[in-house]
Amino acid sequence: MDKFAAAPSPYPFASYKVLHLVRHAQGVHNLESEKSRDPLTSFEYFDAELSSQGWQQVCDQRRYVCASGLLEKIEVVITSPMTRTLQTAVGIFRGEGQPADRFYVTPFEEENVKNAETSTFNRLPIISYELCRERMGKYECDKRRSISLYRSRFPDVDFSLIESEDDVLWKGEKESHEAVVARGMKFIKWLCGRKEKEIAVVSHGVFLQQAMTELIKSNKCCPLMEGDPLSRFKNCEIRSIAIFYESVMGLESDSLPTTIHCGRIPYGLELPRDSAKENISVEEVTN
Repeated sequence: MDKFAAAPSPYPFASYKVLHLVRHAQGVHNLESEKSRDPLTSFEYFDAELSSQGWQQVCDQRRYVCASGLLEKIEVVITSPMTRTLQTAVGIFRGEGQPADRFYVTPFEEENVKNAETSTFNRLPIISYELCRERMGKYECDKRRSISLYRSRFPDVDFSLIESEDDVLWKGEKESHEAVVARGMKFIKWLCGRKEKEIAVVSHGVFLQQAMTELIKSNKCCPLMEGDPLSRFKNCEIRSIAIFYESVMGLESDSLPTTIHCGRIPYGLELPRDSAKENISVEEVTN
């Protein structure tokens, strides 16, 4: 029996969805921000790419999602249209983009990985969507490139939902926390309107933290992992939650279905902590 089984719903698709929220792997701008955030306004970090350590994180998570069976459960991947999120999404869920010698599996995992890749490689769609971009501000790392350039670099990603060829959203002005939350909830409602029941979202630290905080505080989701769900997202961390359709869409009172079991599920690699700061303000989270 499905441990998330709930009473039949008159609303579309299902009364809940499972979201696997992924913060992008470490970018070169993350390394620089450990020294000072000021250089992030430099064009040098425009649409920052993954660092060497970031690629290793991607490979580690790719190995884990294959071996654990998570790759078989996800029906679609939604990603922010930035180089670091696209590299993370394609690397983890398609096994592409990173050096071949980084993708190492143990003999114990080899059969599961091989089976997962054979059955999933050609079917798991990856869709890019603007609503899950990072909080807009003055940092060049959060300004995207042209969609035609991304299409040439990531040919298997669907960019059809992005209306503008160039970045018309980034204006060099800080987006308010309220605006980020509103955009996050609009994005969650859009996910609720999709037919898929299990979805991976590859996004950014501030956006994910703001969206998850709002969902939890308004009792619209159930975390499916141990630990503090409001703590800082680590680079390349996966957090899984169940979101409730009727509650998110405002169709019923904000109360958790009594048949939902909230607890740990065996997905996602617990990567080493890259900072001693677990609970920090949104202002301190590096994109």
